[in-house]
Amino acid sequence: MSQTSRDPASLTVEVDDRVASLLAEMTLAEKIGQMSQINIGDSYIHDYQADAIRAGRVGSVLNEVDVRVVNRLQRLAVEESRVGIPLLVGRDVIHGFQTVMPIPFGQAMSWNHDIVRAGARVAAREAARSGVNWTFAPMIDVARDPRWGRIAESFGEDPYLASELGRAMVEGLQGDDMASPESIAACAKHFAGYGAAESGRDYATTNIPENEMRNVYLRPFKAAVDGGVSTLMTSFSDIDGVPATANEFLLREVLRDEWNFDGLVVSDWDSIRQLCVHGLTENDEAAAFEAATAGVDMEMHGDAYARFLEGLVEQGRVNPALIDAAAGNILRIKFRLGLFENPYTDPEALPPPGNADALSTAREAAVESAVLLKNEHRALPLDASSLESLALIGPLADAPRDQLGTWVFDGDPSMSITPLAAIRSQLPGSVATEYVRALPTSRSRDVAGFDEAVAAARSSDAVILFLGEEAILSGEAHSRADIDLPGAQVELVRRVREAGKPTIAVIMTGRPLTLSNVVDQVDAILFLGHPGTMGGPAIADLLFGVASPSGKLPASLPRMVGQIPIYYCQKNTGKPPTPDTVVLLDDIDPNADQLSTGMTAYHLDAGYEPLFPFGHGLSYALFIYENIGLCRDEMHIGETLTISADLINASDRKAAEVAQLYVRDLYGSVTRPVRELKGFKRVELEPGERRRVEFEIGSDDLAFYGRDNRLAAEPGEFHAYIGGSSATELMTAFRLLA
Repeated sequence: MSQTSRDPASLTVEVDDRVASLLAEMTLAEKIGQMSQINIGDSYIHDYQADAIRAGRVGSVLNEVDVRVVNRLQRLAVEESRVGIPLLVGRDVIHGFQTVMPIPFGQAMSWNHDIVRAGARVAAREAARSGVNWTFAPMIDVARDPRWGRIAESFGEDPYLASELGRAMVEGLQGDDMASPESIAACAKHFAGYGAAESGRDYATTNIPENEMRNVYLRPFKAAVDGGVSTLMTSFSDIDGVPATANEFLLREVLRDEWNFDGLVVSDWDSIRQLCVHGLTENDEAAAFEAATAGVDMEMHGDAYARFLEGLVEQGRVNPALIDAAAGNILRIKFRLGLFENPYTDPEALPPPGNADALSTAREAAVESAVLLKNEHRALPLDASSLESLALIGPLADAPRDQLGTWVFDGDPSMSITPLAAIRSQLPGSVATEYVRALPTSRSRDVAGFDEAVAAARSSDAVILFLGEEAILSGEAHSRADIDLPGAQVELVRRVREAGKPTIAVIMTGRPLTLSNVVDQVDAILFLGHPGTMGGPAIADLLFGVASPSGKLPASLPRMVGQIPIYYCQKNTGKPPTPDTVVLLDDIDPNADQLSTGMTAYHLDAGYEPLFPFGHGLSYALFIYENIGLCRDEMHIGETLTISADLINASDRKAAEVAQLYVRDLYGSVTRPVRELKGFKRVELEPGERRRVEFEIGSDDLAFYGRDNRLAAEPGEFHAYIGGSSATELMTAFRLLA
């Protein structure tokens, strides 16, 4: 009988009984051993590592993906240790294993739970085939600074979108049955507030008031816990003076006491010993005390627990019950994964990597993760039948490794199909394609190839520029202060534009970029996070109209870096900007000796709006929203109401649109954002079709943390908006009554 066919409550009791029984058999040293994780990662087991596993001093291993070695490690733990506890085998499976999906920021552009879930299922199956049973994903940090390299791993700037897609990824990784051979434990990270690092510098301090922490940064983690995520990882960062790895408020008060989380909390890489570097503790012993007391169950890679916890217990400084609780949380996950019944991996029982279903999922994910930012003069889609020649220019047209993006330890570049290869395979033989790399890398300033690129553009009917960031420019410890297109790419765009041919930019990136210096130099922009293994075929499908773009931005694209942070759900301020109060520098009389402005919150040289807003994304179809309405104009706390609008496909082609619902709470016990995303639906319409799109919203969806930092809905007036981006003006109003 599978776990999913039984009552969850009875399963919990059974697992807890087994945990208690096993803990009663274990020594203190063996319990602390469960709290220690060691790095293997070179397909070789050193004698000291084997001895530690036999002695019960290791609960988890990290970064080993040779299934033969993993099975040997499990044999050491299960058959040669005193109590026979199997190992958790961890690996960063962030957006695919060998078959690579778009980076998470790219997947967020799909606004599609199903495709995120499906991509995670592919990743889980391929990772499980190598013996991995635990991954450190999803990363659900709300990220509002595109300078931060790890925005690539995020679902963007909005807590609701991050909650929805993060939960979908958890479901995909863990499946319906945690004990299934094709399921692996998920880990929601980084708890909490890591995405608010000062200046977008990785590992930097975060200063987040509790009210903002609860209303913004904790929401995706609460959704993940409610969705059954097995494990959480602490953040590297200092939060208001107490690093997350020693933050008892987060790990005990919120996570355990308020949310009743019964899974495993793991530190980030060596972050317990780094408490000394932060300046919180004097030495590693004090760091072990702080982390264990705060509620970190397992130490990733470091050895502070292994060296000092037993002594801290013997000294009476750490209660043995705390060790039992931590070891019990770890054992609970191992029981839920079915490792005691099936500790070994049979790779032949799982589908091979890169199979047809996996590649199909990767292609669909890449198609849905593309955002059409601009499409002047209907430059896209290209009509292959009317082309005689096409110029393909840029450093990312044929870069199989770079299209995979960051965090792809196991991604296989030989499986990548690049845009160059895909376009050439899709075009009829009558169309000549000329490829000019133009720049050795995306960050190169060597312009020696520009003359060749311009010549190719002049001799072609149209030009496709493949621009953006190579994979190494985003990810952990890869933050940028300048987020323009790197290297000499802006100059390349300017030079190619001089050829006078229709010019399309395909931008592949690990973050939002500032595109003000190129947006007017091209006719169309197709914007993607690094799209993964099947990025090339997906891009070709979109360029030639086999598919219509349907992606939407999960983060605002600033006009210039000085606007950061700029996100759609900001507070109104006491002096909100409006079009009639904004005076830009370019509009001011150069002879004026005083600047006369509207005295509102904006930048003189950038205004108050991003270049492209959150939720923006065009289609080859024309979608129109009309007739927003309510089932009634008021509801009481505890009730729901329906908000709806007509969505019309006013074009001659079938396409999908992501309809979005936003709500504004006009006043509250604490100030509220100007808009908040509360729902979205992917809707596919035939040419000319009109459909009523409905969203149900309840008072719980309007709840927020007030002055007392308690979650509650407050009576008041609300505006509701439905449209194709956060900038929609189609609005209605309702009241919430007590």
